Amino acid sequence: MDHISEHILRVLAQDGRISNLELAERVGLSPSACLRRVQDLERRGVITGYRAVTDPARMGIGFIAYVTVGLSKHTKAAQAEFERLMRAAPQVRECHNVTGTVEYLLRVEARDLAAYKQFHTDYMGAFPYLDRLTTMVVMGSPKDERG
Repeated sequence: MDHISEHILRVLAQDGRISNLELAERVGLSPSACLRRVQDLERRGVITGYRAVTDPARMGIGFIAYVTVGLSKHTKAAQAEFERLMRAAPQVRECHNVTGTVEYLLRVEARDLAAYKQFHTDYMGAFPYLDRLTTMVVMGSPKDERG
């Protein structure tokens, strides 16, 4: 990947709805060359999609936390079952299998603390191979570049 493709990706990460004409101007290409590059990045799987970035508060989300999860059973089947449950939980916005003292790092969004407590107790607490949960409540996000 060259510096022009990297520039295209930086611009698209900031504004995925930018017109091809404006994108071409910002990266210094002709519109047809820019479109070919974007299509190539999509075809190669570098660009996997475009998303709307939403304001959690305006979506009724008043509680955001990162949760570390340690499992008591370290089998492929236990991990697959946990991952299936996390994919099905709308409160879990991100689920990452990580290295270290725990197996997973989650980003959880809920309406409020009571809604998170219900998710924590009734949903997470029902998983049979749960060993430990640590919740870190987000107080603010001075930098957030997730798209």
